[in-house]
Amino acid sequence: MAGQLKEVRNRIKSVQSTQQITKAMKMVSAAKLRRATDAIIQMRPYARKLQEMLSNIVSSSEGEGTLALASERPIERVLLLVITSDRGLAGAYNANVIKAAKQLIADRYATQAAKGGVEVWAIGKKGYEAFAKTNFKTSDSYRDTFLNLSFENVQKASQAAMKAFERKEFDAVEIVYSVFRNAATQVFTTERFLPIPKVQKVEGAKAAGEFIFDPNKEQLIAELMPKILNTQLFKAVLDANASEHGARMTAMDKASENANELLRNLKISYNRARQAAITTELTEIVSGAAALQG
Repeated sequence: MAGQLKEVRNRIKSVQSTQQITKAMKMVSAAKLRRATDAIIQMRPYARKLQEMLSNIVSSSEGEGTLALASERPIERVLLLVITSDRGLAGAYNANVIKAAKQLIADRYATQAAKGGVEVWAIGKKGYEAFAKTNFKTSDSYRDTFLNLSFENVQKASQAAMKAFERKEFDAVEIVYSVFRNAATQVFTTERFLPIPKVQKVEGAKAAGEFIFDPNKEQLIAELMPKILNTQLFKAVLDANASEHGARMTAMDKASENANELLRNLKISYNRARQAAITTELTEIVSGAAALQG
């Protein structure tokens, strides 16, 4: 009986220690989430307007010569930029991003994958570790991006993807990431990076207003395109960063609640075992006293 009580006490101490860790991690994630949320909220309108402007320019330039980064060609080789986190303990966050990437391959690029034409550049260690175990060619060049998250570090990946597309090493580039909605909600999505998508023309709709270019159109487009694409990828990374902290905060909050429930059950078990031990001791004392009197 004493051994059982000691075991329950040890389990209670263990759960209490774990609960302290989960509460601390929740507080840290909440603080990081506030900063990450501010960053993505400020970036979104800017990135959205730039992307809209880029798509309009590409659409209006159709038929005026080929734009290298908007060049449509038969898709033989595909590059996926998969954005995950560096650390776990974030619920199903990383698993869902990886699942979305594999689903994209199965739905859209199964033929290319069967021929070895799909390559993955992982931004975040968890994505790299997952895809390194598969048959897909995987690069670790950008897996440490989150160690020092900045526009300069993220644009290294986007610039490398643009150069590879221009050299025709890839015919399409897709981003797989999580769009941040709130701490409890992340939307796992895929987004075309290259070739630059054109605005869908609606029959009967008025044509978009023409742009006045200064300096000349070719020079301005050559300067604008890379910068806007750098911003597009940076926005996706900021979304993923906020999603990670939101997912981790939610997971740690749930873990703390589960620890409370487990502690309640363990304390009930401890009290029952203690009462049983006291009852046994009293019975032995009474029995001993009765034996002495007899």
